[in-house]
Amino acid sequence: MDAPAQDVDVVEVPDALRFEARGTEGELLGIAEYQAMGTVVAFTHTEVPPEHGGRGIASRLIGDAMDLVRASDRQVIPYCPYVRSWLTRHPDYLDLVVDPKTRATTRPSAT
Repeated sequence: MDAPAQDVDVVEVPDALRFEARGTEGELLGIAEYQAMGTVVAFTHTEVPPEHGGRGIASRLIGDAMDLVRASDRQVIPYCPYVRSWLTRHPDYLDLVVDPKTRATTRPSAT
């Protein structure tokens, strides 16, 4: 049986340009690919194989990836449809989003 989302560790693998969700045994449960553009992480694809689906792994993957992006003082361009959808459900991360053309934040921060 697959691990529920709370038993998932998310790590960034810069050499592979992706974030990975890994189970307690180290098994790969999902990925979020990106392009690095200086201090901007442009998410391009998120995937959790069907055999690992239905446990909130993709949401945990993106949430933890956003936390890692924030902690490293980077910003986000959500090209990936799943990431765009996730952001609509988690508006507290919208301050990380930048316009792909101007690189300006799309929402003022609440400071």
